[in-house]
Amino acid sequence: MSAVNGVFIGASNELGEFESGVVAALIGVVPAVLVGGAATLLVALGWTRLFPELWRMQKFPDQA
Repeated sequence: MSAVNGVFIGASNELGEFESGVVAALIGVVPAVLVGGAATLLVALGWTRLFPELWRMQKFPDQA
């Protein structure tokens, strides 16, 4: 199971680097960074809207 997990983690990093390179080649480096940053902020904002209880948590509850 650890080997499969490692393959998926490694592949996701490579896929992310490839996607970033393609976007930078298509629209330029600075616009790609700006679009990526804006997308990151939008995803974070979306998660706070979908799961408002996570936004209000001060710490994770103790597990039994």
